[in-house]
Amino acid sequence: MTHSILVLNGPNLNMLGTREPSIYGNETLAEMEKILQALSKEHGLGVTFFQSNHEGAIIDKIQQSKNVARGIIANLGGFTHTSIAIRDAFLSSGLPVLEVHVSNVAKREHFRQKNYLSDIAVGSISGFGIFGYQLAYLAFLKLLPTPPP
Repeated sequence: MTHSILVLNGPNLNMLGTREPSIYGNETLAEMEKILQALSKEHGLGVTFFQSNHEGAIIDKIQQSKNVARGIIANLGGFTHTSIAIRDAFLSSGLPVLEVHVSNVAKREHFRQKNYLSDIAVGSISGFGIFGYQLAYLAFLKLLPTPPP
């Protein structure tokens, strides 16, 4: 097993910085990745990144990560509210998952209130923009046992 966290982003997250900046902010996915890479260098817990607009690709990545990653930071975008299949993939992986939402979904539309991940995640971070990813990374530093040398 590696010493890394998978940062998994779902549909439309590739549009951060340009998609509805009044809701999602002006920062991009690439900026978030740079920040987490810097944290990784500082703390020694590696990060890998994956984004897809396709449910099957996300499921495949979760399944491939089962014996590779130590945990997953997941922002499933709209799949948070619709995908039992992704939920099942997380459950079968056995990996701890920290859920991140750039916007505060509790203050959003009614259909966004259904969440297929929050009850199986070790925690949820919502409404802090891309800073939520940093909070999730730092939480994993506390949550995960120190790997053997």
